[in-house]
Amino acid sequence: MARDGDTQQPTREFPEYPTSESLHDRAEYQPDPQPGVPAPGGGGGPRGLLWVLGAAALAVVVLLGVQATNLLPDFRNPFAKEQTDRSQPPLLKSIRDLSRYVAAEGNFQVVVDVQKDRRNVPDFLLNERTLFVGAGRVEAYVDFAKIGDGAVVVSDDGKSVEIKLPAPQLGETDLDMDKSYVFAEERGLINRLNDLVAGDPNRQQQIYKLAEDRITSAARDSGLTDRAQENTRKMLEGLLRSLGYQKVTVTYTAP
Repeated sequence: MARDGDTQQPTREFPEYPTSESLHDRAEYQPDPQPGVPAPGGGGGPRGLLWVLGAAALAVVVLLGVQATNLLPDFRNPFAKEQTDRSQPPLLKSIRDLSRYVAAEGNFQVVVDVQKDRRNVPDFLLNERTLFVGAGRVEAYVDFAKIGDGAVVVSDDGKSVEIKLPAPQLGETDLDMDKSYVFAEERGLINRLNDLVAGDPNRQQQIYKLAEDRITSAARDSGLTDRAQENTRKMLEGLLRSLGYQKVTVTYTAP
């Protein structure tokens, strides 16, 4: 049995439960702040925040200054686009001496409108139409390499000369891709599906070839060769008269 003097004492096995009075005493108790340690709930919080912001600003200023003086390498985007050129060096295939005189040049523009479809099939299913604007140039030249023996006849007194030249020719049409473009293009549903499955890499080449043929035909009908004859004649007359010939006659053989 417990003694009378121990009736108000807690047992050794169980700690003493806090009462409302003890909790109130703990709430009012504030320990004395130690030197160098800010008191809780005092003005140390805002002051510490100011110190942190000042240190961060100082670090930014130092970093910008170091970068401005090029002491650190530039920071580059790790995901920046890169282009690698693996092209082979140009290979010389052949050299050809040119002996033709370009006497005239014509610049042409043609509009090619080509459509391919099927009878009794709606255009939205099967249709291929391309509107292409092509720009190109054609040269008219005289091939001096075809001048044979006896083509140049000088008079006995050395005052006149007669020259027989081959007829001017038209060069190949040079399609200018910088000035040529597809103005409009219509493709049916089946055509688009076919492009996704197989495709036709020569489809555009066919349009280019057709534009070149149209320009070549227009150059033949433009009188470009007649202009080349006249320009060549004037050039030779000026050149030979500067050499002392008083009369210069230029004729052309049949093409």
